[in-house]
Amino acid sequence: MKLEVLEKDGYYHIYNRGINGCLIFQNDENKSFFLKQLSKYLVDKISIFGYCLMDNHFHLVVQLNEEEKVVTQAFSNFFNSYVKAFNKDIDRTGSLFEKHFKRIKLNDEEYLKQLILYVHLNPKHHLDLKFDNYKYSSYQAFVSNKDTKIEREEVLRLFGGLENFIFCHNQRNDFLTEKFTFE
Repeated sequence: MKLEVLEKDGYYHIYNRGINGCLIFQNDENKSFFLKQLSKYLVDKISIFGYCLMDNHFHLVVQLNEEEKVVTQAFSNFFNSYVKAFNKDIDRTGSLFEKHFKRIKLNDEEYLKQLILYVHLNPKHHLDLKFDNYKYSSYQAFVSNKDTKIEREEVLRLFGGLENFIFCHNQRNDFLTEKFTFE
């Protein structure tokens, strides 16, 4: 599979999973550390529009603020720092993630909105958990007033405000609930 070339100012869906589907997060501390390292290595190089960390995969919705080479190296450093700490913590060796992180370029605002919904609803889709209070998703950062490094204002503008942001998530959640509920 040929990897999408990252372009400055481009919007991307960045994701990956554990090699052979293995867990990449064994506990909440792993997820918190992943987010801490994401911020440490990439805070000025990307803008984050959404994220969700599941036990065996993650999703990031980002915009690049720097050139491809700079961002790719920062992602490499970030993933390497996480894997080294994870492996040390559970006394394992070797690769944790599938080869290269996947990336899909987003070409329009509608795709960006739909992806943000998809990413935030991942806990519902994969684990049948309530998406709106899932701790390792960016959803709470959008609906709270706490300081955040997430692009809150821009995303809420994209959705036409907080009320519509919440409405769109609930509507998609209701659709998923109906679609996957069998009697």
